Amino acid sequence: MKLDSAVGCMLVLMLMTTALTRTGAAPAPTPLSALPGARGCAMAPFTSLSPQDMKAFRRAKDALEESLLLKNRSCRSRPFPRTRDLRQLQVWERPVALEAELALTLKALGPMANSTLGDILDQPLHTLRHIHAKLQACAPAQAPAGPRPRGLLRHWLRRLQEAPEKESAGCLEASVTFNLFRLLTRDLRCVSRGDLCV
Repeated sequence: MKLDSAVGCMLVLMLMTTALTRTGAAPAPTPLSALPGARGCAMAPFTSLSPQDMKAFRRAKDALEESLLLKNRSCRSRPFPRTRDLRQLQVWERPVALEAELALTLKALGPMANSTLGDILDQPLHTLRHIHAKLQACAPAQAPAGPRPRGLLRHWLRRLQEAPEKESAGCLEASVTFNLFRLLTRDLRCVSRGDLCV
């Protein structure tokens, strides 16, 4: 009888495992919308930008770099150090860091929309503003009971917030220009992939 019971239990377990597998009930990656404090987050479409968007960003970056070569400047700090990697942060912290990164990028490049580069920057700035708006829905609500920036995230946020005070407008423009493709191809992709970015 004991042997029959053991065999029966094993059959039940096997049937349950098969059913879970077929119904897709296996553990799945946590979507950003399920993170603490996220409000209607939908970043999956930004895992990779369209070829048209990337072409517009390349044109803008080339034009910005060409204009930077004509300016003589001495910049003291780097708001975006090379060692910075969003994978070092917790999944819920990454949209917060990227939102601050994008905010500084828009602050530096936004005024140039009225310059001779306005036509070239129009589409990239529109795309960056759209991504920034989506990120604001992903960032955890900064309510008293919500998660607070700390550790590495807090250090990065402070560095980005202090950049406009420590550097000239020209140096900020240079920093965000040289960081632009890292933002689009690494940081944005990492945030879009959620906990699959490891």
